[in-house]
Amino acid sequence: MNRPTDPHALTQASTPVGTHAGYMPGFGNDFETEALPGALPQGMNSPQKCNYGLYGEQLSGTAFTANPPERTWCYRIRPSVKHSHRYEKIDLPYWKSAPNVDPDVISLGQYRWDAVPHSDQPLTWLTGMRTMTTAGDVNTQVGMASHIYLVTESMVDDYFFSADSELLVVPQEGRLRFATELGIIDLEPKEIAIIPRGLVYRVEVLEGPCRGFVCENYGQKFELPGRGPIGANCMANPRDFKAPVAAFEDREVPSTVTIKWCGQFHTTKIGHSPLDVVAWHGNYAPYKYDLRTYCPVGAILFDHPDPSIFTVLTAPSGVPGTANIDFVLFRERWMVMEDTFRPPWYHKNIMSELMGNIYGQYDAKPQGFVPGGMSLHNMMIPHGPDKEAFEKASNANLGPDKLDNTMSFMFETRFPQHLTAFAANEAPLQDDYIDCWTDLEKKFDGTPGKK
Repeated sequence: MNRPTDPHALTQASTPVGTHAGYMPGFGNDFETEALPGALPQGMNSPQKCNYGLYGEQLSGTAFTANPPERTWCYRIRPSVKHSHRYEKIDLPYWKSAPNVDPDVISLGQYRWDAVPHSDQPLTWLTGMRTMTTAGDVNTQVGMASHIYLVTESMVDDYFFSADSELLVVPQEGRLRFATELGIIDLEPKEIAIIPRGLVYRVEVLEGPCRGFVCENYGQKFELPGRGPIGANCMANPRDFKAPVAAFEDREVPSTVTIKWCGQFHTTKIGHSPLDVVAWHGNYAPYKYDLRTYCPVGAILFDHPDPSIFTVLTAPSGVPGTANIDFVLFRERWMVMEDTFRPPWYHKNIMSELMGNIYGQYDAKPQGFVPGGMSLHNMMIPHGPDKEAFEKASNANLGPDKLDNTMSFMFETRFPQHLTAFAANEAPLQDDYIDCWTDLEKKFDGTPGKK
């Protein structure tokens, strides 16, 4: 909550009934919250005069006529036009956007990286972003990019927003604070955050150094997947997503706002903090979610289900059932299938799969896929268990077996993912990863009935 000795502390709403630790539960809810009593108008959105001399302003996350529209009404000390001045273009050389096809880089293949090591130089949320892959086109608002972040320093009187994308943040190490226009989100490993397109925020280090993964979504917003015959329960429950309560700063201090727009970065200089929303209501807001509350479902008799059964969030495309991005979680769970090869089977498919390891060991790759590491299997490129995993699963005693101490995830997209020069040349690429399938043996025996 508030830290009065901290000059950057935000004045935060008291915790309303039904919330905890400064958060309000529910995915896609229509929230209302105020940091000062009476700051939020009742019964209307745009009164002739707002209380406390505030300005009413709407932040829209969809077109006005979208169904349903996503928008939030903000009541702020200054309108956003006061947070925007003349722009100067800057370069953040490691943060790339699609299309980013490097003619000297081969993206076709199976790739795996060790954890990107921390740097000796101080890095903020902006300077510490390292793009690994891009897909689609930021200008037409389709596709995505995947990044690693390395953060050691807090942003001080520096702020950021992306006009291009919402960000899905997956910490792997360290703790961060996202001080946003709509409130504060504290984030640690085993949690994720969703930061909407257009929302201004500052990132502070609570416990460092910090490292994690980011999925930058150019397309439609992430939503909960349709559950079909699974029904109303399990997977990710809406009540476990937490939006922050209102918090604001009223500080007159020279500040810099950096904007990402069509893959380019610009800065503007202002004389105050832009985090000045005293009250807000609406359904366009940042969230955090504890991955430990995800309840996996699966096969309880035979066969291994498609990994889509583990989808936490999906960003739809124009093709039903084929996502712009699926965020898929592989966490601790019981395996009980009879007469079944239990790890993911060998496959190639239309989707490209980028995986990251938060902690522990992944069942299909028991060696080499380290915490903080990533792998990429692009569209229609075959992949599956290595020899060790295949032999173990083919000969295991198939009693109930708990996969424990494991949490990895997948950013899966309908678009091919192109490696950046950083991913190909600077990140710790495992050159021998492709060799994990070399020792797979020909086991064919044409004898009838032979297994």
